[in-house]
Amino acid sequence: MTRKQRRATFIAVSLGILALAVGLVLYAMRDSIVYFYSPSDVVERGVEPGQRIRLGGLVEEGSLEQLGDAYIRFNVTDFAETIPVTYRGVLPDLFREGQGVVTEGALDGTGAFIADNVLAKHDEYYMPPEVADALKRTGNWQGEGAEAPHSETYGQGSYP
Repeated sequence: MTRKQRRATFIAVSLGILALAVGLVLYAMRDSIVYFYSPSDVVERGVEPGQRIRLGGLVEEGSLEQLGDAYIRFNVTDFAETIPVTYRGVLPDLFREGQGVVTEGALDGTGAFIADNVLAKHDEYYMPPEVADALKRTGNWQGEGAEAPHSETYGQGSYP
């Protein structure tokens, strides 16, 4: 075998091994991938009961209901479709009606979503309580209804 043939064989075998490794990694990860769906996507795509997904949208106003024994029920909407969600646990501090939410879980047989994880989303004006306290101490706090501070005003780019 000539030097050129050995090099070509080495490259071909290396690419084959690399392709096999990538294929095995993707195959192993297939069960851990959780897709994100809006309520409209859930209805349109016909998500199967029991399939783990992330359901995201807004918490519908007036839908939050405490059921006892740490069970909470609320609706997630994208204003086209609405999915009822049941969750057992403590909700995040930022969880509010009318705010964005991402829930992770699965649909049951009735079309309701059983969440085992709830993540509250916030908008670009969110400010951690520690930052708000620091602004209050320095006298730069604008108040609850005031416009959020901007980095060019307060420096260091630490604010939205």
